[in-house]
Amino acid sequence: MKRKTTTPHERYLLGVRKRKTIIKLWQIGLLVALIGAWELFSAIGVLDVFFTSSPSRIVTTFIDLAMGGEFFYHVGVTLAECVIGFAISMLGGSVIAILLWLSDSARKVAQPYLVVLNALPKIALGPLIIIWVGAGVKAIVLMAVMICIIVTVISVLEGLCATDASKILLLRSMGAKRFQILKLAVLPSALPTFLSVAKINVGLAWVGTIMGEYLVSGAGLGYLIVYGGQVFRTDLVMTVTVTLCALAGGMYGITALAEKLWHSRDKHKRSKKIR
Repeated sequence: MKRKTTTPHERYLLGVRKRKTIIKLWQIGLLVALIGAWELFSAIGVLDVFFTSSPSRIVTTFIDLAMGGEFFYHVGVTLAECVIGFAISMLGGSVIAILLWLSDSARKVAQPYLVVLNALPKIALGPLIIIWVGAGVKAIVLMAVMICIIVTVISVLEGLCATDASKILLLRSMGAKRFQILKLAVLPSALPTFLSVAKINVGLAWVGTIMGEYLVSGAGLGYLIVYGGQVFRTDLVMTVTVTLCALAGGMYGITALAEKLWHSRDKHKRSKKIR
């Protein structure tokens, strides 16, 4: 029976798949090892569960909270605030970046202010935010927007300005207007940057939302963390923190999947053109 021969390209793809599998196994193994060590050290008294809790206590606390019903209400409140802040930041920041790209003078005037605003600690504006929009959901969403939107403007603007100059020159030579160049060359070229910014803003939106809930909230996961700290319930604090990690990871996974689908679609289009 003849042994099937593989081409160098097939061997390369097989090697890539093996490396990805090994990395995934290491990631899962490291997580399991850390959780196991945490539980072991808590059980034998190396770690004081009053200060660090333990995986088993976190699971028990999560079940108790889930059975109570109110926990998922708090999850829903924080998730809604985060998604709204994220959406406003991505949409508003992208529009501002496009307007700045359309005007060279406006871009040059705005750049130093964008740098300063990006470096400004947004938490310092917390009291002013409460005065501006009141103590409620608006203040929390505004905090998330303020943390994300400047990063969005700067990053998307860089992506717009990084468009291949030869493509722009070609369109100009064909009589294309500024908006036509934006539609045909600049926006498609900047789409990967937009998707990368979305992944960054997922984390920033969660940071801004929790910061806002620290300042003023009557519900949400940030509220539960503050409450748990005040009454020294570290199990509650750690359970909410783990929940936040899971939610942030899920939201990041959705944006990463969108980026992957776009890349595969773009790759498919290019392969069809070559054929």
